[in-house]
Amino acid sequence: MFKGNFDINLDFLKLKSPPLIGVDISSSSVKMVELSMIGKDNQAYRIERYVIESLPADAMQDGGIANMEAVTESLRRGWKRMGTRQKNVALALPATDVITKKIVVPAGQREEDLVFQVENEASQYIPFPLDEVDLDFQVTRSVPDNPEEVEVLIAASRKEKVEDRVAAALAAGMKTVIVDVEPYAAQAAFELTLRQLPGGGKDQVIALVDIGATVMKVNVLLNDESLYTRDQHFGGDQLTQEIHNQFNLSLEESEAAKRGGSLPGNYQAEVLQPFCETLAIEVMRAIQFFYTSTQYTEVNYIFIAGGCAVIPGLDAIIAARTQVSTLVVNPFANMELSSRIISRQLNQDAPSLLIACGLALRSFDPS
Repeated sequence: MFKGNFDINLDFLKLKSPPLIGVDISSSSVKMVELSMIGKDNQAYRIERYVIESLPADAMQDGGIANMEAVTESLRRGWKRMGTRQKNVALALPATDVITKKIVVPAGQREEDLVFQVENEASQYIPFPLDEVDLDFQVTRSVPDNPEEVEVLIAASRKEKVEDRVAAALAAGMKTVIVDVEPYAAQAAFELTLRQLPGGGKDQVIALVDIGATVMKVNVLLNDESLYTRDQHFGGDQLTQEIHNQFNLSLEESEAAKRGGSLPGNYQAEVLQPFCETLAIEVMRAIQFFYTSTQYTEVNYIFIAGGCAVIPGLDAIIAARTQVSTLVVNPFANMELSSRIISRQLNQDAPSLLIACGLALRSFDPS
């Protein structure tokens, strides 16, 4: 379990939590989402509030917090803008900061025996002492065709990676009750979008491509199981840099102009279109790596997420390059919107909120 030197109850793969806010601390911004459950059978969700609060360029480095004060201040501003009373939060670590492993163990073990077996297994593959690690595990399923065995997912991270995020939230006045892993949180929210596919996407190989500011994260899924993951160092910062180079703007001005659409008429043809073509090539490369690394030879759908996903026409460019049907992720498409939410703005922001949405969903996990 992820427990640090704080008065908190952290659980890496915890199955039940109080109502909370999903908080995604990325390289360029802090995203927060608060959901509620509605309907007679509590089978539908409503998005109550969300916010995206930018981070200074030096706040995060390689997925870790480099400027604690800046991250804390962004968290504090974001929470204030949300206008919520809720202070319990779920955070996530990037996959690069977490070691995960699946093991198979006999079913029906006592808790203490399972803990001993997990710790023994973890000591064999974690490259640093266990007292420097936050460790958790979860029994995920029975082994197919063998009911006497179960599959257990083990997750471990260096304590300081967890404690930095918890400390930033604590300094901003929030209490961390869950620390998840970014790909798992993204997948939880992504499953909401599969309803738009025939048969809910069953038996379909689907690539989820999250295009952030600095990294493009690829997760290929089949029936809710991850087949392949890959991070490629390409993202929206390349577009900002090209705007900076082409139009003699500072990086801050370039980022603001990119978001605000206040760029010269030749921007579309000379900067944006080439960027989209290069991005499509990067996606195609990721798909090719998937083919060469696994026994699979086909991807049925590509879903794009992250800030770049809402670039007009990017989905069509990727589809043309890869010859795979490409859609833009929106985990809120089937949700009710509270009166605080502006639908058009949410549609623009939704692809960037995938991880935060998945973290907010942890409020409703079954016990």
